[in-house]
Amino acid sequence: MAPKSARDGISLRSYPINLVGLENRRCIVVGGGEVAQRKVESLLEAGAARVVVISPRLTRKLSALLQAKRIEHRPRGYQQGDLEGAFVVIAATDDPNVNADVWQEAEERRLLINMVDDPVRCNFFVPSVVRRGDLTISICTGGQDPALSTRLRQELEPRFGREYAAFLEMAGALRDRVGRELSGRARSRFWYALTDSEILALLKEGKRQEAERLANDILTTYVLKAGGRRRRKIPSLSGSQR
Repeated sequence: MAPKSARDGISLRSYPINLVGLENRRCIVVGGGEVAQRKVESLLEAGAARVVVISPRLTRKLSALLQAKRIEHRPRGYQQGDLEGAFVVIAATDDPNVNADVWQEAEERRLLINMVDDPVRCNFFVPSVVRRGDLTISICTGGQDPALSTRLRQELEPRFGREYAAFLEMAGALRDRVGRELSGRARSRFWYALTDSEILALLKEGKRQEAERLANDILTTYVLKAGGRRRRKIPSLSGSQR
């Protein structure tokens, strides 16, 4: 039995994940139009380095990406067997029959497959994304209304500026020390204190050095507190001899 289409009005629950390590995986996009272009761009933004586009024609932007050696191109239509070695597949042609053939092969090979405009024939969705360095905010409507995802992204983009990327750079630089010197609740409380501090406001104002000093002061405070608690838990030698 053929799978139902999105027009059947099925609500699909999803489990949000973020794929990593795409620089070492082959990603295939079948189609060379505007929709396929957006999918390719989202893969490249996510770090994919082995993007293969299968299509007789390409948009100007896709042609520019090919010229820059950012993508590979097979200048023809999809053929059975094209998905060999793929990790992620996106079917984005304007021919439903071709998309269905791509989906069928992807299912047989148990690949990650997104079929444009047909949520039921997908095992993952491509969300609208706000990206600020390591901060990724994904918005997904389960394939029901992509325009709503776009509008929500447009509302969120001004709210989250470049200071969030800088903040996460600083947090990442502290992780090793935090892991060595704090544990359990102290570690959790530190991260909340860092996040709730004035650091983001300082970074937004371009005061990077002040923000770094404050981050180090907060960490030092929590490390000293944790050290004091550990010392209180250690019995004195004289006490243990009584």
